Amino acid sequence: MTDKNFALDIDADGIALVTWNMPGRSMNVIDAAVMEELSAIVERVATDAAVKGAVLTSGKDTFCGGADLAMLETLSRTFAELTKSEGELAANTRLFEESRKLSQIARRMETCGKPWVAAINGTAMGGGFELTLACHHRIASENDKTRLGLPEIKVGLFPGGGGTQRIARMLPPADALQFLLKGDQLRLNRAKAMKLIDAVVPAGDLVKAAKDWIKTGGKATAPWDVDGFKLPGGAVYSKAGMMVFPPANALYRRETYDNYPAARAVLQVVYEGLQLPMDQALRVESRYFAQILRSPEAAAMIRSLFVSMQELNKGARRPAAVPPKAIKKIGVLGAGFMGAGIAYVSALAGIDVVLIDRDQQTADKGKAHSHKLMTDQVNRGRATTADRDALLARIVPTPDYAALKDCDLIIEAVFEDRKVKEEAIAKAQDAIGKEAIFGSNTSTLPITSLAAAFKDRARFIGIHFFSPVERMMLVEIIRGKKTGDAALAAALDYVRAIRKTPIVVNDSRGFYTSRVVGTYIREGHLMLAEGVPAAMIENVGRMAGMPVGPLALNDEVAVDLAWKILKATEADLGPQAIDARQKALLEELVEKRGRYGRKNGKGFYDYPQNGPKRLWPGLADLQSTKLDPDTIDVDELKQRLLAIQALESARCIEDGVVTDVREADVGSILGFGFAPFTGGTISYIDGMGAKAFVDLCGRLAKLYGNRFRPPKLLRDMAKQGETFYRRFPPEKRRAA
Repeated sequence: MTDKNFALDIDADGIALVTWNMPGRSMNVIDAAVMEELSAIVERVATDAAVKGAVLTSGKDTFCGGADLAMLETLSRTFAELTKSEGELAANTRLFEESRKLSQIARRMETCGKPWVAAINGTAMGGGFELTLACHHRIASENDKTRLGLPEIKVGLFPGGGGTQRIARMLPPADALQFLLKGDQLRLNRAKAMKLIDAVVPAGDLVKAAKDWIKTGGKATAPWDVDGFKLPGGAVYSKAGMMVFPPANALYRRETYDNYPAARAVLQVVYEGLQLPMDQALRVESRYFAQILRSPEAAAMIRSLFVSMQELNKGARRPAAVPPKAIKKIGVLGAGFMGAGIAYVSALAGIDVVLIDRDQQTADKGKAHSHKLMTDQVNRGRATTADRDALLARIVPTPDYAALKDCDLIIEAVFEDRKVKEEAIAKAQDAIGKEAIFGSNTSTLPITSLAAAFKDRARFIGIHFFSPVERMMLVEIIRGKKTGDAALAAALDYVRAIRKTPIVVNDSRGFYTSRVVGTYIREGHLMLAEGVPAAMIENVGRMAGMPVGPLALNDEVAVDLAWKILKATEADLGPQAIDARQKALLEELVEKRGRYGRKNGKGFYDYPQNGPKRLWPGLADLQSTKLDPDTIDVDELKQRLLAIQALESARCIEDGVVTDVREADVGSILGFGFAPFTGGTISYIDGMGAKAFVDLCGRLAKLYGNRFRPPKLLRDMAKQGETFYRRFPPEKRRAA
């Protein structure tokens, strides 16, 4: 029997081999057609007396990437439409029934009376891993690249195919909650130690080992369906259980400030489900899943962190007329922290790197950064010494610019000073080929003006990495006024090769990410100047959903850099372009106190050699006014910190700096950690509604000044009841 997505072969022993192999896809995913076919196969296995058991495997290099989240996004839209046309009760019923189909199929596999074995031949994520958990035995083929996990929490969901209930019955509750709430991807050795898989065998023996388990009497009953089954951590209301759930709730609130409904639902589903028989527990899981699926947080996170990110990663902004360019060798100018990081991620992707600095010793030091990073991976068991040696062999450190002659792409990452950069550009362009693309990793200097030092401005482009390069997933690509499509395409091809997410913006002061995050930092400065306690500013920043408070973030990017940017802005645009209170604060910290941030161990925080960082006590002495924290509206502080960033994003769209709303959202989350539960800066506005957002900005402008005054674009959208995603639909951009 052959379906579109599955092949079913029954051997002479009556064992069905179910091979999942979706046509036209590099990886299997779960969509409506897959569920329909799999359900029919499960029924055949269950009802055909000639079938003794079944093995579920994949015909691809990986097992399954999880559910097709675009399907879930469509389901959410259908719910909204049904609510309008048929009422909320009918919409809720439809959503509940549709969203639990995978859970029902998995449960039918588990209780059909025939043994099922998962033969896992590569990565299994999300719903795919949930299907393996419903099998009675799990065997994986030896593969260092295999990862197993339930990462749904990262897109505002939780496992809705039975994963929460099976994991909570396989692991002690503390381990189960950690696994579900972190969304970690497990290597095979870790998964086996946790007893989430039963065996690891050579790839050539995988299917045979799975069939042998059935032949030798493998049981067709899950442990939790056997009378007398005991939960690994004891009952919820036992002493052990009560040592887990109350602290888990406290930890959840400390880490999320209750901004993530899916994380809260995980705690509820596990807590309630462990008190019920499996079928009832699965129904509880499905009800919570349907509830979370229709939450605005899930809708926003799925759109930005899955659908939009996937489209950008696949080249949504790449000029279609330019043939693909294989980036085989790059040159990196500057072997400091940023340059060394760029060299590392490039070599990790199999690209040869020429790493240049002023002398051999400095260049060698840059290469040593890669040695350290790879050694850390070796020590953690994530790489071998052979992997390290191969990567290091791809990096050639040298002070000789002539070594750049056959590079496809040059990335300048020298000190953020125009003269230093222009000197590096001049040396490089005398050595490189006529087809090589030149990229500048600048975060503040306009690309168009830097390109003036390059002979062929069409080949000059901005390629802005974020620190630390090896961990930050975003790369901001900046088009200068003369940048050509060939340079843009090459930059995008390179970013795809190093497996990072690109956004494309037009040249302006601060581009997009630096321009927007600067407003967050400035708002923290101004709150401090107003007399808000520094600790309150930092805590409210995290409560609003940011990864760190604005003062801590300024320390990370350097306080003296903020001072330098402010002075340059004032010199170029005049005193009206800056806030005098921010100028006074930064001048005091940098010029008078020598507090530059983390890099010299003192900024808004002190950084003792032994012990964690702590807010500098002297900050209070810089405040001429000190407000009583009990009189401060915390919600208003949160609104200020988020609204000012969203407002600047809207201005970037109005100014033509950002031309794709997807990039504004994805860039804000990946670039500076804008509250992920909102879906990004633009989704934050759309989720609130343009009118409500404009009204909020109007109130804040009256209280705190014209920086909160909404631009004409937003005011027009508010009058017309528009959203950014409807006014600037990405689909129309792609069609154009």
